[in-house]
Amino acid sequence: MTRRATGVDTDRKFTVPNALSALRLCGVPLLLWLILGPQADVLAVVVLALSGITDWLDGWIARRWHQRSRLGQVLDPLADRLYILATILGLALRDLIPWWLVLALVARDLLMAALVPLLRTRGYTTLPVHFLGKAATFCLLYAFPLILLGAAPEPWAVVARVLGWAFALWGTGLYWYAALLYVHQAYALVRSAPRGRAGDGG
Repeated sequence: MTRRATGVDTDRKFTVPNALSALRLCGVPLLLWLILGPQADVLAVVVLALSGITDWLDGWIARRWHQRSRLGQVLDPLADRLYILATILGLALRDLIPWWLVLALVARDLLMAALVPLLRTRGYTTLPVHFLGKAATFCLLYAFPLILLGAAPEPWAVVARVLGWAFALWGTGLYWYAALLYVHQAYALVRSAPRGRAGDGG
């Protein structure tokens, strides 16, 4: 399988997109502290916004400068999921969202993690990111800042809360639908590739 077919341009680990992804990861504990410690909701939303901008920027640079890498394929979705996890834990601990929503999102990620050992038997480490998966992540990354802002006592907070829940429900549905597509994709790879194949990574 060629690098182009797997969406990889380079085997280098130290690239600008990977550095931006690492920087995003450093913001996860800061975000959780802002939500639970001083409950500085506006600053927490600013951190999430900067994370979103950085996410777009590292993807744009990776494509523009031909710096898409295997490490980047791991770091980028990992950062997305950690931001979602930190945000939903913070919101649940503050009783702003129900715990069933947390369990639904965590269960989906556990399902995806369970696919990794199976893929490794065929020489793959990850699956290509699906458009629906990115759309679901986009919805969730918009949903929780809006729900967070919706906790304010001001009248406009009601609008933020309604929009936030709309994004949250749509995002959760898409998140699981994308997971089922990934399961189907993994099943197809396992059936088509012989055991122990030294693949290039999905």
